[in-house]
Amino acid sequence: MADGFNPQEMIDRFRERAEAVQKRNLPAVGGEERRLFIEQAERDFMDFSIIADASPTMEDGVLTLAIDLRPPSDS
Repeated sequence: MADGFNPQEMIDRFRERAEAVQKRNLPAVGGEERRLFIEQAERDFMDFSIIADASPTMEDGVLTLAIDLRPPSDS
């Protein structure tokens, strides 16, 4: 599977997915279904954004994603 796999292309696809979630229109639903849809969209955006911010490395067929979850420094 590692042959021909480009980790940066995968990261780019996750960035595109995060952007798509932000542009997603709300379906014509109300009440509880609307709330659940919005919550799912928020989780999707967070998950896709985290992967989109990763620094990928590939060594000996092992994909490693380095993700810095520390808050930005004030410096």
